[in-house]
Amino acid sequence: MFPEIVCTVLAVDRAGLLHPIAAPSLPEEFSASLEGVFIGPDVGSCGTAAYLGVPIAADDIEHDPRWSKYRGLVMSVGLRACWSSPVKDEDGATIGVVALYFREVRGPDDKERAVMSTSIELCEMALSRHARVVDRERRASVDALTSLPNRAAFNAAMARVPCEDVGSWALLVVDLDNLKVVNDTFGHQAGDALIRIAAQRISRAMVPDVTFRVGGDEFSVIVQAHASLADLDATAARIFDALETPADCDGHMVVPKATIGGAVLSPGDASAMAVSQNADFALYHAKETGRGGFVRYWPGIGTRITHRRDAIRDVTAALRDGRIEAYYQPIVRLDSREIIGVEALCRMISEAGEVVAAKNFQTATSDVHVATALTSRMLSIVADDVRRWLDEGLSFGHVSVNVSTADFYAGNLGSKLRESFVEAGVPLSHLILEVNEDVYVGQRDRVVAREIKTLRESGLLVALDDFGTGFASLTHLLTVPVDIIKIDQSFVARLWPDDASLVVVEGVIDIATKLGIRVVAEGIETEVQASQLWAMGCKLGQGFGFSRAVDRKAMTRLLQLHSQGAGAVPLYPHDARAEDRGADSRKRLTATG
Repeated sequence: MFPEIVCTVLAVDRAGLLHPIAAPSLPEEFSASLEGVFIGPDVGSCGTAAYLGVPIAADDIEHDPRWSKYRGLVMSVGLRACWSSPVKDEDGATIGVVALYFREVRGPDDKERAVMSTSIELCEMALSRHARVVDRERRASVDALTSLPNRAAFNAAMARVPCEDVGSWALLVVDLDNLKVVNDTFGHQAGDALIRIAAQRISRAMVPDVTFRVGGDEFSVIVQAHASLADLDATAARIFDALETPADCDGHMVVPKATIGGAVLSPGDASAMAVSQNADFALYHAKETGRGGFVRYWPGIGTRITHRRDAIRDVTAALRDGRIEAYYQPIVRLDSREIIGVEALCRMISEAGEVVAAKNFQTATSDVHVATALTSRMLSIVADDVRRWLDEGLSFGHVSVNVSTADFYAGNLGSKLRESFVEAGVPLSHLILEVNEDVYVGQRDRVVAREIKTLRESGLLVALDDFGTGFASLTHLLTVPVDIIKIDQSFVARLWPDDASLVVVEGVIDIATKLGIRVVAEGIETEVQASQLWAMGCKLGQGFGFSRAVDRKAMTRLLQLHSQGAGAVPLYPHDARAEDRGADSRKRLTATG
């Protein structure tokens, strides 16, 4: 009917890839160049029509920005204009594209539009029939639970997405935060319902961009829409907004929660997989810094994640080789310098024999398995050391041991304490559990609060460590009481007459005392600080002014000297330190505190 017009028909798969079906008037290499092209807002007329789901008319290919990447291809065969229309199935999803190419600069006339309308109907019939025939094969790229493209489809799309134009696309990785809780609490049917609902909401919020389900509770979105790229934070907020409405999950009302990491195609990204890795780095960082938020990749974040992985590797090796040790720092009465307790601090001995403080491998404890293994190891060491001190008749009061969020969530902290101390023949009355302030109030659920309550009811003492550095306030003590508050050393270091810390510390001491909570000041380094704190009503303290953290052997000597009346400042004898240095010159204290 129109011998001067060239026609092409392309299929569009669920992953958003183009596949030429018919182009009898064009060279084979033309069709081959379109095979597997990822649709988008600037992918010629066909790729754009498929992406937006609307007809696209390019009356002048040479000057149309949507054809910037492909104009040389079509103009080399004498084509100057193109009109593309999407072919949609009965559900409204784009399954193909029909295109008319003109050899002169122009658009379609009414007669050509009418023929195109009929052609689209015929193509819809043919493509839908074909889709039914190959449905089994199609399922290989579609997630059965959510009907979203699956991991295989995502890999195929990422292999085809162009990486030439910096900033032309981005990747969002969405991780559901509460799937495990829903599965454990309400069952897997409720968990499956949560995944389906989250999938629907994310994919709708991100239209026209494609959403993939790439894991059990993880989704990925290849973002190409210009408005979404212009403000990636707002785009992530769209997903959060879509998820925040409570959902009926098998009869249980659940609010889907998610954490999102994102990365934009940047200079130096040689492949789409580099962008994917960057988005994963951002997601990991978002989880570490507080679930429920969005983090966009920046160059330094990869180094931080690498540091975390290295720390996990080093600590795991140290646990395996028995190179985790307990060092002890005494807690004293500020008036008499009597040792009323010791804090057990985790130390890792490097393969070179250096003593590494916990703050230098703190990131490793973000791994649940590492964190719980460290606690088990520390409890075992401390229980054995306390047993030796008891057998020698040494007075040491209580021993404080730090526990992590992972220990509370493991659900076996109480039994772990009993196994370590009871097996060593040590009463639990000698133990104080120290909980970091971020652990104390950093979780939005009640797991930690419930466990603290249970432990205190069983007779254990609980101390709130590093008070003043995180989110805790004295009002939290009304709902989650503790026995001891440890004022962070950053406040003690600023006890100057005109500094606000003086007022804050004095107020905390006064309120805690009236609530019946003991106060320990950390980081005391001078006699002036000790005297100031005593005058404010603080009775107990620890810090370098009394003793650094020392190993079991040195701590035992210190307890022996103290029992003989050698309670002077500093408590730790100078000759003992010199003796330690001579005993093993290979061991160097790289970080203390």
